[in-house]
Amino acid sequence: MSVFSPSIAPNFNEEESDGPNPTAMMMNKFLETRTVLIFGGVDQRLSERVATQILYLDHVSHDPIRLMINSPGGHVESGDTLHDLINYIESPVAVVGTGWVASIATHIFLGVPKEQRFCLPNTRFLIHQPSGGAGGKASDIAIQAEEIVKMRERIAHKIAEATGQSLERVLKDIDRDYWMSTKEAKEYGILGTVINKASEVSF
Repeated sequence: MSVFSPSIAPNFNEEESDGPNPTAMMMNKFLETRTVLIFGGVDQRLSERVATQILYLDHVSHDPIRLMINSPGGHVESGDTLHDLINYIESPVAVVGTGWVASIATHIFLGVPKEQRFCLPNTRFLIHQPSGGAGGKASDIAIQAEEIVKMRERIAHKIAEATGQSLERVLKDIDRDYWMSTKEAKEYGILGTVINKASEVSF
């Protein structure tokens, strides 16, 4: 087994900071436990940070990685990167939801097999269709609308594939915000196991 070496770990201190950034320093400490956090909105910056951490840990060794998610969702393509990256690396990944796992964050959550999807007891889940603020010329608005429809179909296929639900049901459910408790998410096929302790996470 490869040993984690903090001396060669990527440094996630914010460039704008005049001194040590406590949050960034804590992120670096989490790498020692092979734990990666997705907290807050998913955007290009978060996606880059999480991707860097995951790729680094996979380079160090192929030991399991724990990915914790508390997110309202955000940018679809940034979420796509993380969803695909989980399957790209060799290290097994377990996801642990906490707080809320919503929108594109649910898409990331579904990037691992069901038996590797966990959450803490008070987590809520949300699936819905993508949205966008179309603007500009009428022809450009039409193109954007067409792309959103394609994105909706693609995400619905992924949800159906990962949960065992029919595509028809998923398309109907994501037409509006579809909130789920842990019990409902488990019945739907999104969630594998509700846990109370870190020791209950298995790979």
